[in-house]
Amino acid sequence: MKKEIENIIVKFLTNVTNEEELEKLAKWLKDKDNVLLFDRYVKMNYALDMNLNKFNSDAVKIALRKKKRQDKSVFYRLRTHKVLKYAAAAVIIFGLGYFFRDKIDTTSVVPATEIVNTDNIIEPGTDKAILTLEDGSKITLEKGKSFQTQNANSDGEALVYKTHKEESKEIVYNYLTIPRGGQYFVELNDGTKVWLNSESELKYPTSFIPGEERVVELVYGEAYFDVSPSAEHEGSKFMVINQSQEIEVLGTEFNIKAYKDETNIYTTLVEGKVTVSNDMIKQNLVPNQQSILDTKTNRIEVDIVNVNNEISWRNGVFSFIDMPLKDIMKVLSRWYDVDVIFLNKELKSVQFLGVIEKRHSIEKILSIMKSTSINSYKINGKTIILE
Repeated sequence: MKKEIENIIVKFLTNVTNEEELEKLAKWLKDKDNVLLFDRYVKMNYALDMNLNKFNSDAVKIALRKKKRQDKSVFYRLRTHKVLKYAAAAVIIFGLGYFFRDKIDTTSVVPATEIVNTDNIIEPGTDKAILTLEDGSKITLEKGKSFQTQNANSDGEALVYKTHKEESKEIVYNYLTIPRGGQYFVELNDGTKVWLNSESELKYPTSFIPGEERVVELVYGEAYFDVSPSAEHEGSKFMVINQSQEIEVLGTEFNIKAYKDETNIYTTLVEGKVTVSNDMIKQNLVPNQQSILDTKTNRIEVDIVNVNNEISWRNGVFSFIDMPLKDIMKVLSRWYDVDVIFLNKELKSVQFLGVIEKRHSIEKILSIMKSTSINSYKINGKTIILE
């Protein structure tokens, strides 16, 4: 029975369980001791969220959701090769140090290995940004440095603009630029909260004019918006614009990804309602929908997505769902501020399904990849070479 349950757990984590196996898992989790044992296998919220919609048992959902709050690291991935007719899967749980191979066979459990080149330690990103004031002067914001102006203050990890009761008659803009290897949080004058990902830039007023449209511009990059409701601002709408689209909201939460080196712009709605539009199309979104704007054709398509996967970066997590390695390395290059060279071009199309905390070193991630996919890797200064 033990081996059978272990197999089911691994299949659950790799999203290949059938209904009969899910029923067995639900029954097994009714035992508190088994819940504790399950806790050893799964201690990462996004790894669970990707699979909860598969369950019919409320008991299992409740038991699993309790695991979401555990602050441990899990990395699991599904790797597909062109030469294989089926996908091989692997699960790594850093907290336990176990490595599961083969999607239903857990008999070959070995300690996870880590390869670290101490001469080239590349640290993960941190809270840092460049604030450009209305006069063009630039201020470096980073941990350990406080900053204050008449309109805003920063403790080094966040920038908060003051709410003024008196009416503003003139709009003055600031820019917040996040470099590679950085992230930052800003609270705007109206109470709207914005989380900015690596290699992003936001243009915004230091103070909004009451009753008029509140307009900000995501110049490029990725941002998560928690918009202050229009009802609290004399009904004024909130607009997020960039060179390819406009987003109109009344008060909601959503994510925009619009990087300069990508041809698509992704808008994912978490709560509320937004309208995405360009010169050709206007599209309404409801929660769990994502619009994909092709900047070459100006066409907009809408998909239903797992929101948690799309916004995991805001909570300090990488979530890769069937992503080719070339796209994964693009994400990692922004966060770790590195360049990537593929000596083996075939590696670019290898797909992974994985979740890992952003606080881990790049060496930890590369060592895992080396155990299952890439032959070797080298770190030369700020360049990663994959073979």
